[in-house]
Amino acid sequence: MLRIHFTSDDLARIRLVPAPDPLWEVLLSSYRLRHPGGAAYFGDWRRTVTPRLAPSAHLLAALAPPAGYAADFLTPPGADPSLAVHVEALRRTPRTRLRNDLEELGDRHPGRPLPAWTRGLAEGDPEAVTAVADAVTAYFAAALEPFWSQVRRQVDRDREWRTRALDATGWEAVLATLHPSATWHYPVLELAFPADHDIHLDGRGLTLQPSFFCWGAPTTFLDTELPPVLVYPIERSLDWSAPPHAPRQAVAALLGKTRARVLEVVATAACTTTQLAERARVPIQTASHQATVLREANLIHSRRHRNTVIHTVTALGAALLHGDCGPPPFFMQ
Repeated sequence: MLRIHFTSDDLARIRLVPAPDPLWEVLLSSYRLRHPGGAAYFGDWRRTVTPRLAPSAHLLAALAPPAGYAADFLTPPGADPSLAVHVEALRRTPRTRLRNDLEELGDRHPGRPLPAWTRGLAEGDPEAVTAVADAVTAYFAAALEPFWSQVRRQVDRDREWRTRALDATGWEAVLATLHPSATWHYPVLELAFPADHDIHLDGRGLTLQPSFFCWGAPTTFLDTELPPVLVYPIERSLDWSAPPHAPRQAVAALLGKTRARVLEVVATAACTTTQLAERARVPIQTASHQATVLREANLIHSRRHRNTVIHTVTALGAALLHGDCGPPPFFMQ
């Protein structure tokens, strides 16, 4: 469980970032290439991107294992949305930060020894730091740059929706809808997280960073002394990386337009029944009924979380939408 502790000043210092962060998307998209989740959204992208990756992608894999802690310095804080500015910040990472993060990485992954080249990185060796920065740049060029305009459009849509919610109901309602697991009881925001983790804002405010490639639970820095940021997953269109194709049309013919739309909404992001009704633009009774039918067909899964029911797509439901249930490629171990 992630717990973010606010003061009265912090609510006035929340910042909703208007664009995707290039380095957070580099980090989180690297996970999407190594995990089968979200095949309906990332399957076409995986097949397109994997052959393009340079061998230097393995440097990133060493610093961001498939699960658990990834080095905080890979995603330096910053307000500028450009890749060049973020990569330059990465190049200027202080030696102390490099050393501490790599020690943390080794401690948290004892069964996964760090490669020998990371010893130079821990000492701030300019060649090692440049190699990592160049690997990030090469990865972005191959995996993200061709799709960046689509990623930005998806993030823009999330910002527009949250801005309207902010104008109508204020920050407290926005915080409570960042994720299906979000629970807001002033002064604490609680969210699903792989481990117990507390962040005390202490008047520093909070940056809300929407992320296209964040999948599942939100994420943040391990080091609570870094500027507080919460990276949360946005809703995505199924056809973000390619034009619509026959399998999706066939799903509507098979299930009916309303039920197919409900399945697509659940597959886009985990949601409660109320959120499902809002996103599918159907009455809540219809959303509940269609969710029941889809659950009985093993196309979605529903679980109770406190006083709500959270719906997620099953592997069968994702395969039906995507028209492809083959395993995703893995670009690095």
